[in-house]
Amino acid sequence: MFHRIRRRTRQPSETQRQFAELHARLQNQVPPGFGARPAEPEPVAPANVVDDFLPPELRVPSHDQVDGKMMPWKQPLVLDGEMVACAECGTYRDWLILSTRGQIWLRCRAGHQQQETRLDTAWYNRNSGPADATHATFEDGLCHLGY
Repeated sequence: MFHRIRRRTRQPSETQRQFAELHARLQNQVPPGFGARPAEPEPVAPANVVDDFLPPELRVPSHDQVDGKMMPWKQPLVLDGEMVACAECGTYRDWLILSTRGQIWLRCRAGHQQQETRLDTAWYNRNSGPADATHATFEDGLCHLGY
């Protein structure tokens, strides 16, 4: 019923024969430079020490050199499901948010300030954009932001 198929033993192909010859020739050879000691690196002259690459007028003060940061917040501020309103005048939008000494302060357009303990500097850093200017005084910063 089933017929066996006799397989003829074929001779290796030309490519297989060439590979076997090459393998036999390279069997005991070692690549050049293998086992030799590596060359000593040439001594390099030390680089010149340069001050800072930025001129002083382009340097930005670091976070420990700044007394505080401020950003405008035009929309209402909702914390814990409650809209924050000014304790004195009742306004609830167009805040100036101040971050100083690890505390967050809210300032309304009328100039009333109140500390907001539900916010921290991590919240401020997540929600503030990059600083576009630095100012020598608080009043200069207020003028820059239009307050």
